[in-house]
Amino acid sequence: MRKLAIGAALTGALALTGLAAPLAQAATPELVFSGVTVNKGKAIVVGTTAAVKVPVTYTLTRPADLVVDGKTTFAGIMLYRGKLADMENDIDGTLAPACRTTATTDTTVTESCSDTITVDPEDNLYETADATTWNVAGFYAHSTYDLDDSDDKISASSDFAAWGNKGKVKIQRAARLTANASPEPVKKGRTITVTGKLTRADWERGTYTGYVSQPAKLQFRAKSSSTYTTVKTVTTGKVGALTTTVKAAQDGYFRYVFAGTATTGAATAAGDFVDVR
Repeated sequence: MRKLAIGAALTGALALTGLAAPLAQAATPELVFSGVTVNKGKAIVVGTTAAVKVPVTYTLTRPADLVVDGKTTFAGIMLYRGKLADMENDIDGTLAPACRTTATTDTTVTESCSDTITVDPEDNLYETADATTWNVAGFYAHSTYDLDDSDDKISASSDFAAWGNKGKVKIQRAARLTANASPEPVKKGRTITVTGKLTRADWERGTYTGYVSQPAKLQFRAKSSSTYTTVKTVTTGKVGALTTTVKAAQDGYFRYVFAGTATTGAATAAGDFVDVR
């Protein structure tokens, strides 16, 4: 299991000194996270290089005397895979959410907050198992340290807490799809061969690899129309290859459409024009 990113950040001061002793633990305030929405309720689709900015909104109720300054005291949303006490992977927010007070009592403050979780395939996603449904948690973290050893003394303390079961979100592998219809031009009534390829992000290799045994719809749009119609369904073969034949009837565009799976996002190929004479 990789080290919890928040915990790694909080213990950075001790890491710099090479000390392995555990930090002293302070009292944890009770926070309430509710109404958490990640990526507007949609799946997070990630390729092999580009980081994906994921919007997050939630309501936070905290003690009135707790100051979350984003410097030594933090509160926010994190995604994790596995059990809360034994995370197999985790992705944290920016640690600097924008919050607006919506209600107060003598003892509590309620805030409406928004943040961004950046999902970087090179930094956050390591294996095919990461393409699954992730859990959502709220977290609190606090860290103080003094590394000035001019008086022959250093000190550090930290506190971390997480509240799980605040929602779920899918992280999916991005897919790519191509289509090529030939020959071009073609005589009416002759055979057109439509080939293509379905690939998806492989985070371990950092590239796109073929997605086999998957259905893709072959669709056609007449030159004079703005609407595609499904012609047939074709199944990908080795390395994600697609191939099928149709009879040339009129000028228009052919494309393949992949609906996606639980682990892989949807994809639509660009239409390829065929001139029928």
